Amino acid sequence: MKKRTQEILDKLDEVYTREYKCYLNHENPWQLLIATMLSAQCTDARVNVVTKDLFQKYKSPGDFARADLKELEQDIHSTGFYHNKAKNIIACCKDLVEKYDGEVPDTLEELTALAGVGRKTANVILGNIFHKPSVVVDTHVKRISKKLGFTKEEDPEKIEYDLMKALPEDHWILYNIQIITFGREICFARNPKCEECFLTDYCAYYKKGRKKK
Repeated sequence: MKKRTQEILDKLDEVYTREYKCYLNHENPWQLLIATMLSAQCTDARVNVVTKDLFQKYKSPGDFARADLKELEQDIHSTGFYHNKAKNIIACCKDLVEKYDGEVPDTLEELTALAGVGRKTANVILGNIFHKPSVVVDTHVKRISKKLGFTKEEDPEKIEYDLMKALPEDHWILYNIQIITFGREICFARNPKCEECFLTDYCAYYKKGRKKK
């Protein structure tokens, strides 16, 4: 199993390199935290359009903590689920100001204690900002990890633990970055480009489809 896993990771490294990329535009930890909260059920491209103006208007966690709820809802309206997101962003930033002097904490426990911050968002911060090994389970990672046989679970937290067991630590955040690109370019949820895929030898979905032919 380790040999198979390493072969998959080597191919991902070869195609996508080991460069750390973050698809959400940000200049500091709190901006990435808010951008990640906005990205729930929304594309990174849309979030980047919204945050371009948002971070000009609100220049610190304190600005968000003092924001008018209705006004913030309008500012982030196009990201969807804006009632909840606005409420959580204000509450989260109040926590940052009151408990952490406006700084973003660097542990999973402290991050997930913030309003509206789940494990996925916390792990994005830990991996991208603090460079701590962390596994981020988004829709691409969930779907493709099952195809590659790294997990059979549906629950993101259980998938996270399966991936922590299956992957070496130096690939935890890298795997997420590579799989997002792979999911956007080749392995679509509908009509994946199997003919262009470099991981078909390891893919249960592809093998199943080939048996039916």
